[in-house]
Amino acid sequence: MRHFQALVRMDTSDPPGNEQPAADYLKQLFEKEGIPVQTFTLEPKRTNVVARLKGNGRKRPLLIMGHLDVVNVDPSKWTHPPFSATRDGGYVYGRGTTDDKDNVTAGVMTLLTLKRLNVPLDRDVILLTEAGEEGTTRVGIEFMVNQHFDAIDAEYCLAETGGVTRVGGVVKYGTIQANEKIPRAVELTARGISGHASVPLQTNALLHLGGALERLGGWRPPVRLNETTRAYFTRLAAITTGEESARYRDVLVPAKASAVDQYFRASDPSKAALLHATATPTMISAGYRINVIPSEAKATVDVRTLPDDNLDELIASMRKAVNDSTVSVEWAPRDTRPPGATRLDTDAFKVLEAAMTKNYSTTTLPIMSTGATDMAFVRGKGVQCYGIGPAIDQEDAPKGFGAHSDQERILESELHRFVRFNWDVVNGIAGAK
Repeated sequence: MRHFQALVRMDTSDPPGNEQPAADYLKQLFEKEGIPVQTFTLEPKRTNVVARLKGNGRKRPLLIMGHLDVVNVDPSKWTHPPFSATRDGGYVYGRGTTDDKDNVTAGVMTLLTLKRLNVPLDRDVILLTEAGEEGTTRVGIEFMVNQHFDAIDAEYCLAETGGVTRVGGVVKYGTIQANEKIPRAVELTARGISGHASVPLQTNALLHLGGALERLGGWRPPVRLNETTRAYFTRLAAITTGEESARYRDVLVPAKASAVDQYFRASDPSKAALLHATATPTMISAGYRINVIPSEAKATVDVRTLPDDNLDELIASMRKAVNDSTVSVEWAPRDTRPPGATRLDTDAFKVLEAAMTKNYSTTTLPIMSTGATDMAFVRGKGVQCYGIGPAIDQEDAPKGFGAHSDQERILESELHRFVRFNWDVVNGIAGAK
């Protein structure tokens, strides 16, 4: 708790980006404990820290990751100051309590305890606390992977985005992230005839853009499951009952999957997003004054593709959905991530499942994230990565207590349980047999 509160109290908001205080704190801590530590910095104040405990070399290393930066805040919206790490009612409040200084602290405590107990290891255990995850990955994980991969090269990796779901204070299931969708961007550009707004024109670029966006909103790529999502729905079907269980079984059947997709789109969009690529319009730009019909209107669309999607086929499918010769549909520049996937048949995944059962007495669901994580860059180098996290109350996010919210918080008891879970996982993967 001392280390956790110390880290949460450091304003490492990104933007503007300043992980230096937290990096200095960890470097000094590891040096005091006799753990070899290095720092890597691409830009001032954007420091990455790598600590390593040596094993006997029988197996390739295990990498633990946690990012030091957090999303920025509006302090006026917070009941407890965002960087106070206030303890109240069994919770710790503050920016980064669940994203991602919980993972950082669990990794730190695991390394410290391995060192203090002189635990024999079959492989090196590496902790990387990276900068820039919340929006400037070039100073963090991209910098480390592209220029210092030898310092973090490993067989397995543990990072954020999995977790344990509680409902009404009762654990329902655990999740291990084994895959993630790839963020991309598409730009729609409608072109028409400019003119005086007092004379409506059917060629108005904004009208054509609006129609194109509406049609793109109804775009439905075919359902395509991968190893992770197939296991996810199979296990969900086993722990649910009635119509809910039947839907999860039906989505595994090609002839029935489309109907389930339609149901999910209306009633459970987060599950629909697991079935195929998605396209969400997020920004529009057009015109320069109220009485002039613009000759051009643009919309930017957030697209999330499956790791193995054929991009040429996807863009062709979107153009067919838009079906307007006056509207171009093109891929646009965006910071993206390399595709990759993690297997579920590894020794590491077996250890994760066993630790989930031991610490949470629940079923493990492999998941594919619809959002992006730093693990993608490491997966792109062939490392098998698994996302883990503490138990969170499902009710917290709708009440405004979730990650990136104005009252971000974590239960003290669940932080401690998550540290114990980490300890069991790392010992199971790296401990000498």
